[in-house]
Amino acid sequence: MFIGKLTLVFGIFILQGFRSSNTNTLTIKITNLQHSHGVVEIGLYEKGDCFPTPGKQFKKGRATINGNTATYKFKGLKDGDYAIAAYHDENGDKYCNKNLFGVPTEAFAFSNNIRPFLSPPKFKSCRFWVTGNRTLSIKMVY
Repeated sequence: MFIGKLTLVFGIFILQGFRSSNTNTLTIKITNLQHSHGVVEIGLYEKGDCFPTPGKQFKKGRATINGNTATYKFKGLKDGDYAIAAYHDENGDKYCNKNLFGVPTEAFAFSNNIRPFLSPPKFKSCRFWVTGNRTLSIKMVY
């Protein structure tokens, strides 16, 4: 009886290990771009306390613009919840330019198409779940 239970416990741990080793591809499709100057910088966040701080993202990508769309793939992601913050780096300076009041002067976008008002959105409102390959479409705000 004890050996059977012990085998069951070890079996669960082994299966958990196999399940957590699965990796996924997340395709981000940014739409509503007004022109093809510059690139779209995309930050992928996995922790709420880092979102949407530049430089604290889990992974980042740079997508070229084709027409009014930019697409980027994040590969090797484990199952979990994530959030996206992106901006249209029109002048190519690798920074989201802002005015004197801290309001972005370059277009931006967040997952779940959240439109912030007076402050950046919270991770909780932008998060989404990845369990397998997934495509996420986000609309740029100008």
